[in-house]
Amino acid sequence: MGKIIDTLTAESVALLREMIAIPSPSFREDAVSSYVSGFLTREGISNFRLKNNIIAIQPSFSPVKKTLMLCAHLDTVSPSEDYTFDPYSPDYIRLDKRHEWLEAIGVPSSSEIVAGLGSNDDGASVAAMAAAFRHFYGSELPFNLMLVLGAEEERSGRDGMEAVWKAIKDNTGEIPVPLNVPDWAVVGEPTGMKAAIAERGLLVIDGTAEGAGGHAAREEGVNALYIAIDDIQKLRNFRFDKVSPLMGKVKLTVTQINAGTIHNVVPDRCSFVADIRPTEQYTNSEILAMLQSECRSSLSARNLRNRSSATRKDSPLLECASRLGIGTFVSPTTSDWMRLGCDAIKMGPGDSARSHRKDEYVTIPEIRDGIEKYISFIDCLSGLSGQA
Repeated sequence: MGKIIDTLTAESVALLREMIAIPSPSFREDAVSSYVSGFLTREGISNFRLKNNIIAIQPSFSPVKKTLMLCAHLDTVSPSEDYTFDPYSPDYIRLDKRHEWLEAIGVPSSSEIVAGLGSNDDGASVAAMAAAFRHFYGSELPFNLMLVLGAEEERSGRDGMEAVWKAIKDNTGEIPVPLNVPDWAVVGEPTGMKAAIAERGLLVIDGTAEGAGGHAAREEGVNALYIAIDDIQKLRNFRFDKVSPLMGKVKLTVTQINAGTIHNVVPDRCSFVADIRPTEQYTNSEILAMLQSECRSSLSARNLRNRSSATRKDSPLLECASRLGIGTFVSPTTSDWMRLGCDAIKMGPGDSARSHRKDEYVTIPEIRDGIEKYISFIDCLSGLSGQA
């Protein structure tokens, strides 16, 4: 098995370096999707695309079996301006101060690292999941294995996992073969190969207070800023009664406010923004309605689709994590998990703290560990399913 893992790791590292070299910001993943699809085809893996998403299933796929989906995303955020090397060049060893940088991040050798935009989030998961899928591609498992490499995750786009799930669920004809809606999913994100068993949702609310303009010296008008301040105070003091046993309380923070055009004019309009991190105890629509009932300002949600998620209490995914000694935690960040209608966990190689920052990287041992753990996890679930 060791030699197999060595080979899969080397091939995964090569794939990841090629992916990094192809700019793939959200909504512009066509080139990287084409490359990865071609890689799978060259490795004998039949696959097809739905927009910029890649879908692959085993030749032994059967509609009477349950289905495990491995899913990760191909898109990246835009690079920060303070990268100390070319974010699209895997050949980062040309960095003038590479030794100092490697020492600073605690990596002894440049041969142990892959750096560049998307290496950690989410290229390492893509490469490791593709390797695990290839390992089991010709195997007869007690469940179907499906690989989905999605688009638009970083921007919550509708043509990413949301489109894939809808096409499978509604049998829209966009997928050339009929597929079962997955029963389980492993969502690939950089978690250090720990299993996230819940993640908070995201609800961003824009508040608008309307008043009436007037001259400040004559105390005219209705000050929209004061209306907004009163409402912000209500939001600060608002308490949600239901507390999640996994995630705790709903978190609400007002993060922006804007009003006024000149010092002596009473503002007739004031806008503010609230960042809310829901739990599974409330839908986003419920939260919006509850807060609107407290405020004079008009509240509107930018997106009601970014819901919270949690693994089912009796999930075989939790049983496998326990048997394999995989630690569990509650994730503060969102992912494509919110797009899925099935039982899931979030687990992948890399470190979330490196995401969306300059000089992104992942270590090769982390990629290897990801491949090994994905394979062990699928073996474990296969054993549990065979006993059922």
